[in-house]
Amino acid sequence: MLSNTASTAPTQRDHHIRVIAETGRMAWQRSSGYSQRAKVEGQIGRWKQALGDGLRFHTDQVQTTEVAIGVLVLNRMLDLGRPESVRLT
Repeated sequence: MLSNTASTAPTQRDHHIRVIAETGRMAWQRSSGYSQRAKVEGQIGRWKQALGDGLRFHTDQVQTTEVAIGVLVLNRMLDLGRPESVRLT
């Protein structure tokens, strides 16, 4: 649903709603970069799940090292493969 000011001062949300209505949701996702954003959010979620919500150290140099180690850990986990999921019904 468009905002009350959509015809005079459209918001970013109004623009997205119009594009979705004109071209469809999948075309909007491609044109807006939505899928890239979803991928990044998924990566951040995996980071937080595996390594925690925040950095533990305070200085920039040590935080850089902490992030580098975290990246190595996550990449190693990817190299080992994802666990095989089985749906239980």
